[in-house]
Amino acid sequence: MQFLFSLRSRGVTNKRVLNAMERVDRGKYIRGTFEDRAYEDTPLPIACGQTISQPSIVALMTEALDVQPRDKVLEIGTGSGYQAAILSQLARRVYTVDRYSRLVREARAVFEAENITNIIALIADGSRGLPEQAPFDRIILTAASEDPPSPLLEQLRVGGIMVLPVGQSDTVQTLVKVVKTEDGLDYHELRSVRFVPLLEGLGKENA
Repeated sequence: MQFLFSLRSRGVTNKRVLNAMERVDRGKYIRGTFEDRAYEDTPLPIACGQTISQPSIVALMTEALDVQPRDKVLEIGTGSGYQAAILSQLARRVYTVDRYSRLVREARAVFEAENITNIIALIADGSRGLPEQAPFDRIILTAASEDPPSPLLEQLRVGGIMVLPVGQSDTVQTLVKVVKTEDGLDYHELRSVRFVPLLEGLGKENA
């Protein structure tokens, strides 16, 4: 895969993350017009007006999340399912939610075809998280919020890590790592990014 050679040059050094990126075939998560570009390091459109992030950003976010083998992870924004598949290689269990039922159904189908058994994909309002499964060791958002959503911070265990893009939807956003400590929250700005906005409620099927 072309993009694998560029990950180290972009600062990704974690061997577990690099191995996970190598094991997951991005081509399985892209259908239609852009299938032939699946192995480029570029974001691509998917159904419901969403995108699949470029692999280098997926790798950087995954590395920042610092997932451990026993971790329970929550992903907000299933999208194509690609990020969840990467996380599934690193964590004990991955819960992934999306507001679009079509995306969840299609991602589930790929997970089943690829025999990935430790992902639970659900149709839900990601801004509210998944309180019935909390607390989570790690939380990752693949949609931008003006601030880290308080319901998600509440669902992060002490010692846990959240990674998300923060900023207005129509401006350049900042990728932020939040570490929850006994004394509060530690914020670390990582780099500029651009993601679709985090929206409340369930989405109308528009594709």
